[in-house]
Amino acid sequence: MPRIYILDVTNRDGVQTAKLGLSKIEKTLLNIYLNKMGVFQSEFGFPTTKHESLYLQANLELAEMGVLKPIRLGGWIRATVGDVETAFKLVPNIRHLNLSISTSEQMITGKFQGRKKKHDVIHDMVEAVDAAWAKGAESVGVNAEDASRTAPEFLVDFGLAAKEHGANRLRYCDTLGYEDPFTIYKSCRFLAEKLGIPIEIHCHGDLGMAVANSVAGAKGAIDGGQDAYINTTVNGIGERAGNADLVAVVLALTKSKGFAGKYRLGRKIDLSRAWKLAKFASYAFDIPIPINQPGVGANAFSHASGIHADGVLKDPENYELYGYEELGRGEPEFVETGREIIAGQYSGISGFSHIMGKKDVSFRRRSQEQAREILELVRYANVESHKPLVEDELLFIARYPKIAKRLLTLTPLE
Repeated sequence: MPRIYILDVTNRDGVQTAKLGLSKIEKTLLNIYLNKMGVFQSEFGFPTTKHESLYLQANLELAEMGVLKPIRLGGWIRATVGDVETAFKLVPNIRHLNLSISTSEQMITGKFQGRKKKHDVIHDMVEAVDAAWAKGAESVGVNAEDASRTAPEFLVDFGLAAKEHGANRLRYCDTLGYEDPFTIYKSCRFLAEKLGIPIEIHCHGDLGMAVANSVAGAKGAIDGGQDAYINTTVNGIGERAGNADLVAVVLALTKSKGFAGKYRLGRKIDLSRAWKLAKFASYAFDIPIPINQPGVGANAFSHASGIHADGVLKDPENYELYGYEELGRGEPEFVETGREIIAGQYSGISGFSHIMGKKDVSFRRRSQEQAREILELVRYANVESHKPLVEDELLFIARYPKIAKRLLTLTPLE
């Protein structure tokens, strides 16, 4: 049976959410967490955007070092030859790309304003796919933006052209959250059967159905005989009403009545990493986790009703579909209420050495010059994020100072 793969887009769709953003070190740490969790691919950024290039190169270097393996790191660009050429110019070692172009009549008319017709959309897409292969890409996904409002017949023509030119999969974008679980199942099954290539499902939550639509779309693709790739974001962060939440999607795929034991993941997901990942994303984005968020919300395992409390104390399975331990929860959290030394943009070597010593990182065997170099990087990282660094960020900088320096380097336009 075909498999379901998780392709997280937090570092692309999540970070382009209005009023939100991540520093390059935060994006890198997110990739590390996603890798440890078992996510198949991270859409880790925009290789045509100059301020992303050093970050993208640094993450690809981490992949070569084995720090970011086996996760794939894929870039998002427009389906134009120009974008392909720019991507490989700025990030020569990028190997996985998703090429995006609008396909609906609404977008062709309202967005392109008469500059493109349907045949131009297909022409531009296949030219871009050919250019990506010529530049050395190892995988190419083709994105049909606003696919849910695109005529099915045109989507077939578009997908067959992409397949003919070697595209690995078609991304079905429910760009406005227009679908429901019943319609998207039919659409994805139809495309899987007609195209004979894997279907990638990208859903937004404008009508509150991003997770349900993602799961239903994946079922449609698999029932149509093809692998399914579900796009997710951590904590559902994304444009407007957000994207399909990573943890909720995995829980639905592994715990729900119609999926558990019937539809298989292509790569095992370690749900015990969920709690740490969700907390970090919440801190980095400065967005609280909703209290009722599946699995990681503050109330996900809270019981007040007498009947519920009595039942869960007798047997947790009475009122809990899965255990909190499975999500990596259960350890007490400690908050410092006395003296606290924080690493910030004005920290000195004494306070910084004290902080790192508490994390089992000692500078006694290192030269003062090395310690000061790492402190300086921590200062810059604090300037960029505008908040104290978490433990894993400090440890990352201490372990990979050369990589951290590249992540913190921005080259202004000449």
